[in-house]
Amino acid sequence: MILYKTNEQVELMQISALLVSQTLTEVAKVLKAGMKTLEIDKLANEFILDHGAVPSFYNYNGFPAHIITSINDVVVHGIPGKEELRDGDIISVDVGTIKNGWHGDHAYTFVIGEASPEVLKLVKTTKESLYEGIKEAVVGKRLGDIGFAIQNYNEKQGYGVVRDLVGHGLGQSMHEDPQVANYGRKGSGTMLKENLVMAIEPMINMGTKDVFLDKDNWAIRTADGKPSVHFEHDVCVKKGQALILSDYSIIEAAEQANVNLNTSYY
Repeated sequence: MILYKTNEQVELMQISALLVSQTLTEVAKVLKAGMKTLEIDKLANEFILDHGAVPSFYNYNGFPAHIITSINDVVVHGIPGKEELRDGDIISVDVGTIKNGWHGDHAYTFVIGEASPEVLKLVKTTKESLYEGIKEAVVGKRLGDIGFAIQNYNEKQGYGVVRDLVGHGLGQSMHEDPQVANYGRKGSGTMLKENLVMAIEPMINMGTKDVFLDKDNWAIRTADGKPSVHFEHDVCVKKGQALILSDYSIIEAAEQANVNLNTSYY
């Protein structure tokens, strides 16, 4: 069952979404080669708690960390640990918060130091495809229009669009109906109505679309070991133009100020 939100509820959700954006901004300020992903987890958890919220991923279905850090061939659900970031790595940092009873949940992929042109192109294309999908999140369109836009944009570049993982509705629960696939047919699926809030999140692989579950029973990796990129926004369906509840601009500003991050894909 799809739960449509009131305007007041959307405003509360935007507070949670912006706290995620602010948390990712704090991460962007300090990311560098040699940093342990466990350090990122600690920083994010403390920032979220200091702002009157709780991390929504912690102990969700038994997940043992406060945020998700997915490096290189890890598509999603990487567990922060003692692994150190290296020059040329890409890392998707996925953060969830609960504030005032409402969830925010989105992700951003960062490039550590010097990465290959091929990796930078994958990052750029995936990020652009997120906005192609968001353009379709308007009243009168259908879910398949979002998926088609993302799929078409990435497959034109020869990339693999992950099928096993999808975006989702968002609200007082982290995962609500509907499922929001990154592939689909134009004009298919559920009709979009005003104040449906969704996490739209392309997960795009440099090679095959196929993935597998790692031995830790959490991390999802690409089947061919090639890199994967993940971007995610919290989006509210509106007439004419979608309302993006999260904010990449503050993350991008911090990313550009951090000399240890590569923003040449912009």
